Amino acid sequence: MLSRKCLMSTSRGFWIKSLGHLVVLSSLCCFISGHSERKRTDDLMSKYPLIDGHNDLALQLRILHSNRLSQVDLHNISKVATDINRLKAGRVQAQMFAVYVLCGAQEKDAVRLTLEQIDVVRRMCTEYQDFELVKSAKELRDSERRHKIACLISVEGGHSIDSSLPTLRMFYQLGVRSMALTHTCNTPWAESSSKLHNVYQRHNNSLTHFGKAVVEEMNRLGMLVDLSHTSWDTASAALKHSKAPVIFSHSSSFTMCNHDRNVPDWLLRDLKKKHGLIMVNFHSNFISCSNVANISLVADHFDHIKKEIGAESIGIGGDYEGAVRFPQGLEDVSKYPALFQELLKRNWTENELANVLRNNFLRVFEEVERVRDQLSLNRPSEVQIPLEEVHNPCRLVLRPPSPRGSSIRSVPSRAQHETKGALVPAMALLLSSLVFTA
Repeated sequence: MLSRKCLMSTSRGFWIKSLGHLVVLSSLCCFISGHSERKRTDDLMSKYPLIDGHNDLALQLRILHSNRLSQVDLHNISKVATDINRLKAGRVQAQMFAVYVLCGAQEKDAVRLTLEQIDVVRRMCTEYQDFELVKSAKELRDSERRHKIACLISVEGGHSIDSSLPTLRMFYQLGVRSMALTHTCNTPWAESSSKLHNVYQRHNNSLTHFGKAVVEEMNRLGMLVDLSHTSWDTASAALKHSKAPVIFSHSSSFTMCNHDRNVPDWLLRDLKKKHGLIMVNFHSNFISCSNVANISLVADHFDHIKKEIGAESIGIGGDYEGAVRFPQGLEDVSKYPALFQELLKRNWTENELANVLRNNFLRVFEEVERVRDQLSLNRPSEVQIPLEEVHNPCRLVLRPPSPRGSSIRSVPSRAQHETKGALVPAMALLLSSLVFTA
């Protein structure tokens, strides 16, 4: 018969051995579970590759390389979060590239700068075989079948059109399919969420008569109306006035983080009624209202918005290259799968995530084009903004010269007086030189 000491020793050895087995088994379960979640994520994003609503790579190409594409290889670019290799790793099949120029260009050379940025996006999306410039929902779908990364062009800020509907139409001809009504500055016809620039201040007039004409013309053309960066009043007015669904291309939930760039619940509900789309921004300051965030906090925004308006109204608008701080684990465009792995853990269904990844954006884009087709008989708008609303000193007002012999004489400008004053000594100098040379 075994002694009590022997039995205790045997029992202790048994439990230690069993505990070791449990640790190994637990580790193995975690490994299998993690592998399974990664496999599910990979299968999901292979079947439904991502459409992202906002990326500022073109801005970084201007800042870092003065738009000289010959200086870079877009497959692998240093100092940025976006390149072709990382887009592929992140399962990004379509990218809306923002064309952005600083608000300081308003009333100056905003149109020229915007054209240069459109040019660099068009070049990079036609000179690289991995990319394909697309201008319609059908072309976007076709590019996925060809295993291309589709490029869509968006103008970020209505100041880029210089309050001109013909300029808006020319941008459309160049391939622009979306425009944000404002950036961080008001335009003469719409109000920004930002108070950074003290320009075009108005009271109770968040979308003017001309602003409504801009929305109408975008509907007629088939351009996505983007409300990210607009004030809530302007967003509400545009939602009511637009005949087509609208988008917030890179905004998050105000309830989760009370930043003025985020969208409050009441406006989310109006967006749902319009069958529109909010494409969640990853900028840490919009996620946690601080410089530090993580994937879990990003997923909280998705959970809240789904609770308020459903997964059918959500997309992705990462804001890479535009924002400066991103959540841990989402530092560049290759990291998108980590977010969807987290959402799978939170029991989001494959159908919900397929909608978030691409189907919601395709639905909205196709509806915008359907409204365009309904308005196809409408002539291009000839609405012009009143000069007193623009008060732009750089705008030239064309007037025919007065007929010869007319009794009506125009009042010379200060510049004309200065020019005439300068001509007198110049003529004297010329005559004296002629005398001496003769």
